[in-house]
Amino acid sequence: MSTPSTYDIIVIGAGPAGQKAAVQGAKAGKRVALIERERGIGGSCVYRGTIPSKTLRESALQLDRLKRAGEVFQFSLKPDMHIATLLSRLEQVVQAHDSFMSQQLRRNGISLLHGRAHFLNDHTIEMQTVDGAQQQLTAGTIVVGTGSRPRSPQEIPVDHEHILDSDSLLSMMYLPQSLTVIGGGVIGCEYASIFALLGVEVTLIDRAPYPLQFMDRELVDQFVQGLEQCGSHYRGECQITQVRWDQVAHVLTTLHDGTVVKSEKMLVALGRQANIEDLGLEAAGVTVSDKGLIPVNQYCQTNIEHIYAVGDMVSGPALASKAMEQGRRAVRHALNLPVGDAASTIPLGIYTIPEMASIGLDEKSARERYKDPLIGRAKFEEVARAQISGASHGLLKMVADPDGDRLLGVQIVGDSATELVHLGQLALQSSATVESFIDNVFNFPTYAETYRIAALDILGQVAKRRAAKAA
Repeated sequence: MSTPSTYDIIVIGAGPAGQKAAVQGAKAGKRVALIERERGIGGSCVYRGTIPSKTLRESALQLDRLKRAGEVFQFSLKPDMHIATLLSRLEQVVQAHDSFMSQQLRRNGISLLHGRAHFLNDHTIEMQTVDGAQQQLTAGTIVVGTGSRPRSPQEIPVDHEHILDSDSLLSMMYLPQSLTVIGGGVIGCEYASIFALLGVEVTLIDRAPYPLQFMDRELVDQFVQGLEQCGSHYRGECQITQVRWDQVAHVLTTLHDGTVVKSEKMLVALGRQANIEDLGLEAAGVTVSDKGLIPVNQYCQTNIEHIYAVGDMVSGPALASKAMEQGRRAVRHALNLPVGDAASTIPLGIYTIPEMASIGLDEKSARERYKDPLIGRAKFEEVARAQISGASHGLLKMVADPDGDRLLGVQIVGDSATELVHLGQLALQSSATVESFIDNVFNFPTYAETYRIAALDILGQVAKRRAAKAA
């Protein structure tokens, strides 16, 4: 074995978290090695997760616009629509992303190495390439971001033909007539709403009374309402007793009350499992939780202070934006660079239809902390931009302290929610007052006007409180 190659930072995994960790280290002038076992870079996010699902989502939205215009143009969707047709742009998107990221890594002088990596000790990594060659690398800081894969529960026989997981779902040849989705998390809800908009009869089943438990309930209610308007259904508080393929044409799902849900296909979306089995974490002394995740502190530092874990390997929700920020923060902390307080203002973006976004405290959290916060609401139907787009189904909630002065959070459901939330993010990070949304002039017509309407709602409530107190 040759002498180990020495780096300042080794990053294992070239998904969103690993990429940002590597780039941050290189921009700080450090010698960085990025190890990826797959041929391409980007991880599940690019090849099986975020990019494919959002490409399909965009196709669904475009078809929906055509269908709505069909009242004039007599347009209708083919009954045997190929999934590949709906994903026709995917290859271009993936290639463009891969090309951009490769250039970025080269530009920053990052050593991209392809192979399987595992710890020999807390400072040494051994990498095996596809041709069987072995190479040892050492570094003062090691960042682990090897991502995750769909969790396969033993009680559900995933066969990747009739009963699918999120990795195999898009391998379907044709758009099914009906689809049962098991799991009310981010992946389950996103795919449920996409297929529902494509005309598939979707039944979304979950143990919880309502899906996406970490989001504001008022937003989630609008999501469920939108799902049902497409002819699909949400079945909450359900225990599944059996799932089987009838060997003919349907997947049969038996619920605890004896109800049998019949569908052409099934998507199992019951969480994800961190890819940690082959890393040899025990050799480095890194602790793993009973749930198969790596416990970390606010800087993504494991119990071994120079080893960090980022992305899907730590607690959820598993979002690419959150993973990227974790990669950046981990390396800045390792290099004693200012980290900032962005961890408390990472926006959540859920690409359901309608989409949802959240930043800061939601109404429930604000009531627990401040007892009597003020909530300003702006319905999309009130702004001309939504009326013009025919997307008036939406809501922006602004959460403020009991005096109606300090902004605490923003939650949005509706068209462009994941873009619109960044205005609230900047406001929170700059400690903007609620009144500042009234003092500023927004373009007309825009969805940003909803901020002004919600702020006016809060200030109106402040005036009523003061009047009641003075009376």
